[in-house]
Amino acid sequence: MSRRKLLAIVGDAGAQPGSQGWQAAFDLGRLAVDEGFRVLCGGMRGVMEAACRGAHASLAYREGDTVGVLPVGDPAEANEWVDIVLATHLDTARNTVIANADAVVAVGGGAGTLTEIGYAWQYKRLIVGLDVPGWSQKLAGAPVDARTRYPEIGDDQVFYAANPADAIAIVRSRLPQYQARHLGFGAAKSRTIA
Repeated sequence: MSRRKLLAIVGDAGAQPGSQGWQAAFDLGRLAVDEGFRVLCGGMRGVMEAACRGAHASLAYREGDTVGVLPVGDPAEANEWVDIVLATHLDTARNTVIANADAVVAVGGGAGTLTEIGYAWQYKRLIVGLDVPGWSQKLAGAPVDARTRYPEIGDDQVFYAANPADAIAIVRSRLPQYQARHLGFGAAKSRTIA
């Protein structure tokens, strides 16, 4: 049995139903589960809740398809659409856990989203930035910094996606290239995990 991949959907915790970011996250969650991913998020409100609700709306949805890594210690703080709640007491440090998903799609977002994108970059994860106002839009189409993460991927960057369907298509096509894992700054090289 092969492990189902985790797609982290990160973004604006203040996104409201009906807003561009909220709708984009909802569509991403649905499309991610349609594509066979589990949705990983911060488990709270805004983009996180929208992504989980979207996952539940997929015809392919199965119990356990939404995972929330909460910054707080009380599992009751998770939005009602999270199936698996990890109440961490880690505050913003939980962003490092979310960023180590198989791939990360950012939807707008502020400083918290920026840290998730930064960690994902350091962890050699595939990152897609949706064209939604915030850090996803600002960083899409460019590398986060000058480091060479994958010498064989000449266009390594935060990939730009115009809409949720484009984001999922990028993840589907690019994810096989992004298999190295950051093993820590003391490790000589990252290794590929099959």
